[in-house]
Amino acid sequence: MPSTALAGVRVLDLSRILAAPLATQMLADLGAEVIKVERPGTGDDSRTYGPPFAAGPEGDRTDTAAFYLSCNRNKQSVTVNHATAEGQALIRALAARSDVLVENFRAGTLAKYGLDHESLRELNPRLVYLSVTGFGQTGPYAARPGYDGIFQAMSGMMSVSGHPDEPMKVGVSMVDILTGLYASTAVLAALRHRDATGEGQFIDLSLLDCGLASLSHFAMNYLVSGEVPQRRGNGGYGGVPSQAFLCKDKPVFLVAGNDKQFAAFCAAAGRSDLLQDPRFGTTSARIAHRAEILPVLEEIMLTRTRDEWLAVLDEHDVPAGPFNELPEVFADPQIQHRGMLVDVDDPASGRLPLLANPIRFTATPVEGYAPPPGLGEHTAEVLGRLAGVTEGQFEGLRARGVV
Repeated sequence: MPSTALAGVRVLDLSRILAAPLATQMLADLGAEVIKVERPGTGDDSRTYGPPFAAGPEGDRTDTAAFYLSCNRNKQSVTVNHATAEGQALIRALAARSDVLVENFRAGTLAKYGLDHESLRELNPRLVYLSVTGFGQTGPYAARPGYDGIFQAMSGMMSVSGHPDEPMKVGVSMVDILTGLYASTAVLAALRHRDATGEGQFIDLSLLDCGLASLSHFAMNYLVSGEVPQRRGNGGYGGVPSQAFLCKDKPVFLVAGNDKQFAAFCAAAGRSDLLQDPRFGTTSARIAHRAEILPVLEEIMLTRTRDEWLAVLDEHDVPAGPFNELPEVFADPQIQHRGMLVDVDDPASGRLPLLANPIRFTATPVEGYAPPPGLGEHTAEVLGRLAGVTEGQFEGLRARGVV
């Protein structure tokens, strides 16, 4: 049986909502033991971020929101009240036996409870400590709260998304998702350093920073040219065409990113005459004359149905794809072939569908999918195993509201 990539790595997860829990879910998918610490009674705020809520075995509604289910699989849930002295001692005991700690409290909050990096480093010098905050640990905004939409607006992401007269937020919580990916990458790099040197370290990750970093070539285009990118709706900034076009019935997204692909498109459309027009014959010319060629292409695309276009474009090796609503996404034969939807047995709901991890390893495949845990499901077992809490002590801690 192949080993998982992160077998033997223990992650103490003090995070909630989305960005940091996505990072710890990634680590859990890769084989790390992830212990999610939640508030007794209420837990992670995202447990109640519904509707929709998961359905129970009989079709009745559970109290667990789909939002929570999206970023907490393969974890164990432990309830500890970190505002109590006994709770702080329990978390320190878990941190002393962990490789990684992940938290997303406001800057400076955990220092009040002796759970900051400096305090825990004395207990465990090998600990990799990741703090995910809205604005980072330093700077004039460090103490501010924030959410994904705010960072999409502030980072410039909204300025390049949407139609010319209306900036638009990306539909999904894209800054949270990207921050989760940056976070998991940062943890893996810090573990590599720890294994080489024996030293843990502190990782300061800001959603605003990650949102700006995600602008990538848009930001670089501006820095090189000084020109502010314009919003183009469904149009891209690469070769032309690179955008959605309406067909007789439904839209397709078409990209002819270089001269060879544009020539293939012209052949598919029966319009090789476009190649003879000096305004359209090269990639640079088409970009310069975008406003002139797009109406021509829009008229051409209206001559066939979506499926007719997809067939002929595929025949000519021109990149194109349909606009899919989610039911069509999960019915797509390529998505099904890749196994991007998995079903797991869940005590709370019976059958629980989950998005699969998209990483495909040859030696350490991502195969196990445990359902997101119930609140405090593993408290007694984990505290007994890692903090030496006996059954009698556990009952006392529960009676005092510590767990």
